[in-house]
Amino acid sequence: MTTPDISFEFFPPQSLEASFRLWDTVQTLAPLDPRFVSVTYGAGGTTRDLTREAVATLHKSSGLNVAAHLTCVNATKSETMEIADQFAEAGVSEIVALRGDPPKGAAGFEPHPDGYANSVALIAALAERDQFSIRVGAYPDRHPEATSARADVDWLKRKLDAGADEALTQFFFEADTFFRFRDDCAKAGIDTSRITPGILPIENWKGARNFAKRCGTTIPAWVEDAFEKAIRDGREDLLATAICTELCSDLMENGVEKLHFYTLNRPELTRDVCFALGITPKVALENVA
Repeated sequence: MTTPDISFEFFPPQSLEASFRLWDTVQTLAPLDPRFVSVTYGAGGTTRDLTREAVATLHKSSGLNVAAHLTCVNATKSETMEIADQFAEAGVSEIVALRGDPPKGAAGFEPHPDGYANSVALIAALAERDQFSIRVGAYPDRHPEATSARADVDWLKRKLDAGADEALTQFFFEADTFFRFRDDCAKAGIDTSRITPGILPIENWKGARNFAKRCGTTIPAWVEDAFEKAIRDGREDLLATAICTELCSDLMENGVEKLHFYTLNRPELTRDVCFALGITPKVALENVA
């Protein structure tokens, strides 16, 4: 079994302390030679400027292939494309195009009157410019707003048909969840080699559990039980490493060649899982600012 190609997601810092944490994360994980790293937007586009600054800085100073998140939330079409142009001017050629989460307190997503109505419209506009490689989201567990699991598959096909190159899935706890989704996508005529599973190393069970509930990710009873016992016995980190490593191994044994890790800017567990999978440092971080 060969080692997978890996990528990492970071979020932009909102304080000086967080800036140091992001850079420490980059220094820890960059030697593993990721094929790209992505930088997120906050809900409602709240970190738009911070994302732009973090992407430009990482691209310039780290030598990594940086993908910028771009959403439809709270922006006109011209404002959204202006941000895309700024990414291109900074030398960034990768976009993760998403509808985006509604602002905090909002009942649901409402498109800007002069903005893109959904992710498919955004993807089509970006593809027409032919400046970027475009990645999109996918949902092995049913999206909270989806009418059915089939609707998630159909929506992914629309995004790929609109010009997206690759899909990064929401995290999940069991490999079978991804395999079922992959099979459904294949039946719908989707090239499943373009679907990369998203992996969440569980640094904090309470936070991961709340995150899973918000985004519709199914939490198996055995995972709940295992973490309750591990926390009580002071073995949470060992359990998290074991569960994540086993999940990745199961995926790789069944044909998965790429993994995308949601690091939460806390790199140690992601690094340890990568080491356990046989992914070892390949490059040194260069051009440190």
